[in-house]
Amino acid sequence: MAAKYGNLAEIPTTGASVTTGRQDGQNYSGIIGSEKLAATDLERMSKYNQKIQSVSRKTGIDGAIIAAIISRESRAGNALDASKHGDYGQAFGLMQIDKRWHTPCGAWDSEEHILQATEILCYMFNEIKLKFPGWTASQQMKGAIAAYNMGPGSVTNFHDIDSRTTGGDYSNDVIARAKFYRRHGF
Repeated sequence: MAAKYGNLAEIPTTGASVTTGRQDGQNYSGIIGSEKLAATDLERMSKYNQKIQSVSRKTGIDGAIIAAIISRESRAGNALDASKHGDYGQAFGLMQIDKRWHTPCGAWDSEEHILQATEILCYMFNEIKLKFPGWTASQQMKGAIAAYNMGPGSVTNFHDIDSRTTGGDYSNDVIARAKFYRRHGF
């Protein structure tokens, strides 16, 4: 599984920006900030572990990365409105599928939803792989995570991979959260 989509342990990260790290009213940033945010979501996230692992087996995407995207996008569902939307009603479900670009499938917290979103990540991986064939699979996965947030056109180089992502830290924050979730059974 790790070969095609890289190895989470090999993906460098700086973690959350100061802005992202303050989401819970704390003054954290970096890897510690990402880990604190992931820890806040851990109990809610545990409800989805079986679905995440099933999708991971089907797609080959690391379950810890799926969990981390769920944490970043919806805080494991806690940041969604009553209709299970975010982004001013433009994005749906745990993994915030953007309705402007995709037709969401399944219930907001269903395996079908998680699978659809993870398949979007797989697509982004393939786009980044075509765009940057010289990158390692681990670098391509980090690029795919940034592209999941802002599209493959937003990724211009590895050094500034998050320069166009939400908070300027999307892939770095997700990778740091994923490493936390790996240590906690995902």
